[in-house]
Amino acid sequence: MAKKKVDIIIPVYNEIKNLLILFKLLKKNVKSDILILICFDSYKDDVFTNRNLLNKFKLKYKLIKNDKKGPCEAIKQGIKKSSSDCVIVYPADDFLNTKLIDQMIKKFNEGNEIVAPSRFMKGGSMKNCPIIKSILVRICSFTLYFFSSIPIQDASNGFRLFSKKLLKKIKIESKVGFAYSLEILVKCERLNMKITQIPARWEERKFGKSRFATFNWLKQYLRWYFYGLSTTWLFKKNEN
Repeated sequence: MAKKKVDIIIPVYNEIKNLLILFKLLKKNVKSDILILICFDSYKDDVFTNRNLLNKFKLKYKLIKNDKKGPCEAIKQGIKKSSSDCVIVYPADDFLNTKLIDQMIKKFNEGNEIVAPSRFMKGGSMKNCPIIKSILVRICSFTLYFFSSIPIQDASNGFRLFSKKLLKKIKIESKVGFAYSLEILVKCERLNMKITQIPARWEERKFGKSRFATFNWLKQYLRWYFYGLSTTWLFKKNEN
């Protein structure tokens, strides 16, 4: 069997300080053959202007200019440019979970179309999260897990593996924030494609400014949240 290709998509906004730490951890902890796609909005971004600093880690990477603006469009641009069998969307400020990447790839090779790291399953954790954000993501995840057919306990996490087989079957309609991840999850469940989860840890970022804008993105999150609660549940109910 031919070796499957894996791309790691990292959306950035002046994240060079974080990327230098992250690249060191990826070099140390990831044994799989990966290509890193760094997706940026502007040629003034400090990742682009300081890109040569990344070469010392001897990891395979490409810089991809986002045609539009924002993390959602950057991730969609990365997916568009990827030629791999699957993509992993990985936050530039996540220094805790690089060891999960090989596990996620193994789960993908076992036939899963989404591999979802979960902060809320046994073994996972979420620390130092702003209170409003913490409340909203917990309500979203817990209600979808208990009242719909979504089979994972962390529905809103943007850190996830998606198969290209799945991505070719759907159109990503989200345009802002990280709502795309919830959208793809719900659509995958509607297609009856395999989804699995593994425990993950999360802490609020230490360097740089987060682009998570709760209220600016809430409308699109709510769209896919209610889609998950209603149509997914009805879809499964009607099959039985």
